[in-house]
Amino acid sequence: MTDQAGPFERLGGHDFFVTLVHRFYQGVATDAPLRALYPDDDLGPAEVRLRMFLEQYFGGPGTYSQERGHPRLRMRHNPYAVTPLQRDRWLRHMLAAVTTLDLSKEHETAMVDYLVRAAYMMVN
Repeated sequence: MTDQAGPFERLGGHDFFVTLVHRFYQGVATDAPLRALYPDDDLGPAEVRLRMFLEQYFGGPGTYSQERGHPRLRMRHNPYAVTPLQRDRWLRHMLAAVTTLDLSKEHETAMVDYLVRAAYMMVN
């Protein structure tokens, strides 16, 4: 890795995000109140969308925008009742997934900071 590597590469690239998002959705699958926010029977498509979004946000490929357009996170989540309780459940599983990865303190802090800010922004 060069000194020019961006956050995507420094975090571990595609494989890092695959693992992070998969571990997150393992938690979602067992959390009935949170699971209710996901209308599809199969969490697979949601897992792919979140992975692509996070990869793009952290400087990876722009696949999310190429396939789905501008993220517009609040608009996309507006049809779902994202309550403070749902936000906290989402964060519990996402932060648990983050802690399973071998991140430096600096990278973990940056990742957690973004995830918490994003989760709070989604409450409607």
